[in-house]
Amino acid sequence: MIEGFPDRAIVIVDLINPKEKLWGVLRSLSQAGISIHSINLDSFEDWARQIAKGEEHNLDLATTFIPLFRVVRLSLDEPIGDLGSYAQRFAQIVGVSPEEFLGIIESNQ
Repeated sequence: MIEGFPDRAIVIVDLINPKEKLWGVLRSLSQAGISIHSINLDSFEDWARQIAKGEEHNLDLATTFIPLFRVVRLSLDEPIGDLGSYAQRFAQIVGVSPEEFLGIIESNQ
């Protein structure tokens, strides 16, 4: 899809005006902007814990188009040194990978 990013990659997007960070699944990238199925990083832990506890979701991912002028950085969600990725953190909390939970890949069971 995008050079350096696999199809439906899990990414972190840094935005400006207003400043925010999103975590989610990259849907597309064009000269106009990006489409992402995401959640604000400030809500990530609460969202994962709601899923793990089987609680009703009052937080969830939303599919959004973001104009490219707001995008400061687009990064793959991957571990860096001893720091794990957000996807690894999600798997620790919920017990399944985010790819499996979001239907990006099939369960190994």
